[in-house]
Amino acid sequence: MADNLPGSSTLPITGLPYGGVFPLVIVCGDQDRAGRISSLLDSKKELSRRREYHAYNGEFNGIALTVCSHGVGAPGAAIVFEELVAAGARIIIRVGTCGGMQESIHDGDLVIATAAVQNTGYGCENFPPGYPASADYKVIQALVQAAGELGFPARTGLVLTRDVFYVSKSAPAHTPDYLQLSRAGVLAVEMECAALFQIGNLHGVCTGAVLAVDGNVLESAESFNTYSPDRQVVHKAVEQAIQTGLNSLRFLKDE
Repeated sequence: MADNLPGSSTLPITGLPYGGVFPLVIVCGDQDRAGRISSLLDSKKELSRRREYHAYNGEFNGIALTVCSHGVGAPGAAIVFEELVAAGARIIIRVGTCGGMQESIHDGDLVIATAAVQNTGYGCENFPPGYPASADYKVIQALVQAAGELGFPARTGLVLTRDVFYVSKSAPAHTPDYLQLSRAGVLAVEMECAALFQIGNLHGVCTGAVLAVDGNVLESAESFNTYSPDRQVVHKAVEQAIQTGLNSLRFLKDE
């Protein structure tokens, strides 16, 4: 993140206003999901709308927060994570989806990420080799507690963050081996957590993620024929992830 003093009142790519973002932030990939989350807020106000980055301010049970979409993939998501921090964010929780990587993880389950296996070009270019992609323990605890109180079973552990969604048949040998990573205890695969966690570690911002499981890559690799995100079981899990993220904020509002 640039250390220069702002030359305007808004950030250049997202249009977020300096000082206009609340310390507590919920992020998600889909701008429609951001709109859905914002509909649950009181005193909702649209903050900015540029490209795939749609942001809203409001209150949930009296707690002020910002909701913002980040699009798909680490590079684009990292832009909004950086600009959210510059605009005032101090705790950022991702509410998203993932593919299961354990035989015991099924559609509709929830995964709370403790850290991410970093396998993105963004991470390789922007951080030293071996730089950790770890969530903040306070955020992890808050998400676990919120899910428990709501009665939503959730698995807690490692996820894989990678750039590729549709893997080609010509993928090179160094392509992540799902089975090998599964044996190493990785629970799920997604595309943005590592960037969020690394940016959080870099800037002293607390981060975390709760993810709804949409498919299992050990059973079927992502393809046009197998990927079906509009199933009811996925919608239900996404709603549970949203509620978990929002309700976790009451444990974090004084941090």
